[in-house]
Amino acid sequence: MTALGVPRPTRTRRRPPRPRHLRLLRRGTRPPEDARRDRPDRSPRVVVLTARVGAGHDRAAYELAARLRARGAVVDVHDYLDALPRYGQVIIGDGYGFTVNRLPRFFDWLFYALEHRWDVRGIILTFLTFSERTVRRWTRDADVVVSTFPLSCQTLGRMRAAGRIRVPVISYLTDPAPHRMWLHPGVDTHLSVTSACAAAADAMYGVEVRPAGPLVGPAFSRAHTDADRVETRHSLGLGDDETAVLISAGSLGLGDVPSLVSAALTNPAAHVVVLCGRNAALRTELDAMPRVTALGWRDDVPALMGACDVLLHNAGGLSVTEALVANLPAVTYLPIPGHGRANATVLADAGLAPWPTTPEALADVLDGVSRTSPLSPWPTDPEGDVAEIVLESAGQRTAVAAAS
Repeated sequence: MTALGVPRPTRTRRRPPRPRHLRLLRRGTRPPEDARRDRPDRSPRVVVLTARVGAGHDRAAYELAARLRARGAVVDVHDYLDALPRYGQVIIGDGYGFTVNRLPRFFDWLFYALEHRWDVRGIILTFLTFSERTVRRWTRDADVVVSTFPLSCQTLGRMRAAGRIRVPVISYLTDPAPHRMWLHPGVDTHLSVTSACAAAADAMYGVEVRPAGPLVGPAFSRAHTDADRVETRHSLGLGDDETAVLISAGSLGLGDVPSLVSAALTNPAAHVVVLCGRNAALRTELDAMPRVTALGWRDDVPALMGACDVLLHNAGGLSVTEALVANLPAVTYLPIPGHGRANATVLADAGLAPWPTTPEALADVLDGVSRTSPLSPWPTDPEGDVAEIVLESAGQRTAVAAAS
């Protein structure tokens, strides 16, 4: 066992080739061999592993890819779930939302077990070895590999430690709170969004995590004019004197969102705008409530954040990062089990998002919100953003290869 409780590498069993339609990537394909050999000026090749579990991991991965390509890198983004057997894709991909919403106590136990029980963690990590053959093929010609998903971090760290990946591996923690599945001793560099996450990783696990700032689109940091704000508010049916509470429950509509809405409405000045993601049933349920505007999947989230007065969340993922970038105050309420509560704790302890526990306390917090951030969640003068750190690692690898 390693210091983080990760089992030592084991021999994987050979399995039959998967059907071709399961090997196709959901987005993008691997470039042809000649394209990789004939990269102009030996542009660094970066492989990014994400997963279609919610949308936060994907959005961070594709924002990183866009920044890297703008700097001349060749980037391939792969969905880690596609490297697993079909039943694993269903259990992890589809089972996440079902478990959080229907079996919250089990999800809470699973999160605890992955933190504290080596036997449960060992079962999961052993299953993940089925992904290694495909991951090795994806990363064969890379100069650096990045993970924005905890399970792919475990696979990459294990392969790196065993010498099956010979290039730098970077883990980018999209959650505010670290946990064991985000960390692996074989990973060369762990990056986080906030300084609070880095401090928690050091205090809880003794692992060095480097705060590198957010991976969100540039639209979130653009200032919205008063005219933009008024236009968006009117399109949502918001009154000029109402406190617009934006609720984001992720792309799956996770958690007890109706109770979240009811608690927000305890404040008589509140009008709640709910991003239901792809959860059509949730949208239908909430749309009938007074002072509630229920929305489906939206591509104008920056404009919505510019029009609202506070973000009310229950998970602490990418939506909180987007709100911090947009200078929109964030508040946690009724966090989902497992990593949701862990994220709430780190955010509250750092002063980034208060965590009221009663509807009355929430109403008081909503009365006092203002669109000013009390402190910076990431270094004001970071040592390069995520893309620069990744390219620095790729350059070091290329220099070593050239010297040898």
